[in-house]
Amino acid sequence: MSEEKRMGLTARKYLTQLEELEINISQDLEMLEEMKASACGLRGADYDREKVQTSHTADSLGNAVTQYVSLDGKIHEEIERFTSAKNRIITEIRGLHDRKYTQLLFKVYVQFKSIRQAADEMKMSYRYTIQVHNQALKSFGETYTDLRYLA
Repeated sequence: MSEEKRMGLTARKYLTQLEELEINISQDLEMLEEMKASACGLRGADYDREKVQTSHTADSLGNAVTQYVSLDGKIHEEIERFTSAKNRIITEIRGLHDRKYTQLLFKVYVQFKSIRQAADEMKMSYRYTIQVHNQALKSFGETYTDLRYLA
C-alpha cells in the first residue's frame, strides 16, 4: 500500500483532483463526438468487387448507438461527481477563513489558473504568491487532516 493511501493525500494532490476530473470529462466528450461522427458518416457500397459470400453481420449502427448511449450515461455520471467534488472543495477552501488563501486556492484549483495568472489578478508579486500558495496548502492540510480521493 502506498504512503499516500495510508496517510491520506497531500493538500495539493487532493485539490488537483478537480482538474483531473474535468480533463477526464473533456476527453470522454471528445470520444463521444468521434463516435457520433463515425456513426453518422456515410459508407458507400463497393459495387466494383464481385460478391462471393454473404454473412450476417451484427447491426453496426445499432452497436454504435448502444456504445454512444453508454458513454453518454457515463459522462453524465462523471459530471455529477465533478459537480459534487467541486462544491465540496469550494466549501473546504472557504473553510480556511483567510481571504488571500481562499482567493488564491480558488483561482488555482477551482478555476484552473496558473499561479502567475492568479498573482497578476490578485496584484501580488509572483514570488509572494508562491509563498502564500505554500502557506495556504499547509493551512489546508492542517485544517483537513484526512484527505482522500474524491472519486
